[in-house]
Amino acid sequence: MRVVFAFFAAFLAFPTLVAAAAAAPPASNVVPGDSVSRAERLDKLFSELKRASNQNAAGRIANSISQVWNDSGSASIDLMMLWSEKAMREQKFDVALDFLDEVVTLRPEFVEGWNRRATVHFMMKNFAKSMADIDKTLQLEPRHFGALSGLAQIMTETGRKEQALSAWLRVLDLYPMLRNAQAQVAALSEELAGENI
Repeated sequence: MRVVFAFFAAFLAFPTLVAAAAAAPPASNVVPGDSVSRAERLDKLFSELKRASNQNAAGRIANSISQVWNDSGSASIDLMMLWSEKAMREQKFDVALDFLDEVVTLRPEFVEGWNRRATVHFMMKNFAKSMADIDKTLQLEPRHFGALSGLAQIMTETGRKEQALSAWLRVLDLYPMLRNAQAQVAALSEELAGENI
């Protein structure tokens, strides 16, 4: 009974949370308690990612980058992102999209809202919509290796191997130690070389 009550309390509070998120100022560019801006922090992390000498170190740095991207600066947006993630795990894609539509409407500058929505569209095989959201993600953060990986996967799924290879190479330029990207580049390069013989 308590769980049901908590669910309905959260459900009833949702319009209030949405209004609060809309009224809240955008995420600060400075990390609380730090004089380093978000952009400076990302620049430093991307520089470290490019120089990482092993997969584990690179993975830790990539996770730090993801943490910066996932920080919306709004408890309401963070909650909707959490709910969208839960809906995705349960394959309730329409529910996830409802939350993510709210996220990108309320915080259009929040990169991860667009990227997550692109992922949901990809999982639903809505490649055109996924591409539109990937495009918006890359406009906001051209170094988003997750969005570039999604772009590469869509290009592969739709038979555009050269564009897929190009996207994977962009991923490797940002994240050289990403094994999946390395494997994809090797496989696509071999396939394309075989087709040109």
